[in-house]
Amino acid sequence: MSKGLAWLALALCLLLGLGALGLHSVGMSPINLPANIAVGTGMGAKLACSSHFLSGFDEDQIREDLATYSPAIDWFTITLDEDAQRASVDLLGLFSASATYRRGIGCTLDQPDMSLLDSLKQRTAATVDESRLWPVGPRVAEADSRLVNALNQSLAADQGEGLQTRALVMVLGGEIVAEAYAAGITADTPLMGWSQGKSLTSLMIGWLQRQGLVAVSENDLFAQWADDDRVKISVENLLHMSSGLDFDEVYAPGSDATRMLFMDTVASGLPLQSALAEAPGTHFYYSSGTTNLLTLLFNERVGGPQNALNHLYQDILWPLGMRHTTLEPDANGVFVGSSNIYASARDWARLGQVFLRQGELNGVRVANEIYMQAATQPNNSDNSPAYGYQVWLNSGGNKLRWPDLPADAYAFTGNRGQVVMIVPSRDAVLVRMGWSARYYPRNERFAAWLRAASDG
Repeated sequence: MSKGLAWLALALCLLLGLGALGLHSVGMSPINLPANIAVGTGMGAKLACSSHFLSGFDEDQIREDLATYSPAIDWFTITLDEDAQRASVDLLGLFSASATYRRGIGCTLDQPDMSLLDSLKQRTAATVDESRLWPVGPRVAEADSRLVNALNQSLAADQGEGLQTRALVMVLGGEIVAEAYAAGITADTPLMGWSQGKSLTSLMIGWLQRQGLVAVSENDLFAQWADDDRVKISVENLLHMSSGLDFDEVYAPGSDATRMLFMDTVASGLPLQSALAEAPGTHFYYSSGTTNLLTLLFNERVGGPQNALNHLYQDILWPLGMRHTTLEPDANGVFVGSSNIYASARDWARLGQVFLRQGELNGVRVANEIYMQAATQPNNSDNSPAYGYQVWLNSGGNKLRWPDLPADAYAFTGNRGQVVMIVPSRDAVLVRMGWSARYYPRNERFAAWLRAASDG
């Protein structure tokens, strides 16, 4: 095929709605083509790098995952360089992007100057006693065969419906009672959480508050906001997604969200520059940009990227037993807390357990109990109160979000149907990791798990 015909075919493919992300936009206009290509190659390189060097996936699996966003992946050449620990994506020999893996911080899209990331060092974690039970150690007590069967049934149903579930974990009374894994996935495989990472960001702010380095009521947060009404935005407004900032969460090529994640060097740049569209605290608007302002705040309050890396692992993740978790930074070394976290299903369950236990796990208190209680209370917005501190609430709105689950349930959720469901009244944490291009039936699946637990 000539280069001219290839360009025409590619443009037609993109204009028919294949898009770089293919979530909400169809019928791209020709003026979106440059942004479409930039986002598509950036996303391809970033996910290929993390999927291979963190999750251990091969090119076939990477292509399958990327194709759920856009069949335009067929036009990409993917190169996985084991020596350089880099993934590259090339589009018809005309456009390319690459991302590089670094131990302890995962993958970041390559920029001309990556010296800051190259200088970051993760200290060695203390040795874990292999005989200790989860959540302290890696060992799991004998599973409940009846509940294992319930999860295996869920896994089989999901695979039969093309939902690509990869891991299921059920925790009752602080113990893993059942697990189920797809072929090629183990209990230690780090899996992409997308927006589940927002809830880890919330815990990081809770830790920051416990150290006396921030207060949820605090405003006047960034120097760039000092001379206008954004000075009124509080930490709690950011946690509640009620900052009022005019950040576009629509996932179309060139939108704020896609530029932030797959084009810009600094993930917090766009939301930091966003104007005020609503009075702070009055209107809920889900914004990944808002979460990245929280990780920017974390970075600034602890004294920069190296200190942020040290505190995240030494004071939060490792004490919680989360030894298979990576939160990836942007090129400035600031964690992309909205989206870029990979963790094993058991580690996701640990994160759910620390919320369930009000900020304490393994004898370590990460966040104050008052903060954790506030994290699962409705916000005061005029339009969507059933959202806490970066967590989705079952109750608080006009009706239950998940009608077959107890009213006190709340969840961390991700773009591909990933979910950590916490049910305090059942002392339960339920985890589903996967890659579903369409809606995952979490209400029905988790209700069936809880019924199985009750039947025992």
